[in-house]
Amino acid sequence: MKIAIIIAPFYRHISDGLYEGAINYLNRENIEYERFEVPGALEVPLACQYLAQTNRYNGMVALGAVIRGETAHFDHVCEQSARGIMNVSLEQNIPIGNGIITVENEKQALARASVDESLGKENKGKEAAQAAVALMRLRRDIK
Repeated sequence: MKIAIIIAPFYRHISDGLYEGAINYLNRENIEYERFEVPGALEVPLACQYLAQTNRYNGMVALGAVIRGETAHFDHVCEQSARGIMNVSLEQNIPIGNGIITVENEKQALARASVDESLGKENKGKEAAQAAVALMRLRRDIK
């Protein structure tokens, strides 16, 4: 099994933690992965589509953070990136774990991107990788 990890590193200090959580899990599961970066959350769905069309990956993990600002832009980015990822997953028939976190502030983002399990929050990058792998295994098992 091989996974493509697509990262929107607009908040690199957050996306790095999400990535670390994802790859820690994938390494423990002995799953191969390849990393790709795009400018922001809105570019993630198209990158997922490009990568799905190569037929080189069994699944994908999308990572990044969208933090609420002073305008409605936050709502549009959150909705459209999630919708785009889901559309690609369904249209290309490939599991995509959505680890693009959408939060009110940086403190919330850091808590969800931390690999320090003593903080009581699960790393959302890890959760996205777990979701993608679970669906990849389901597909394998029902074939």
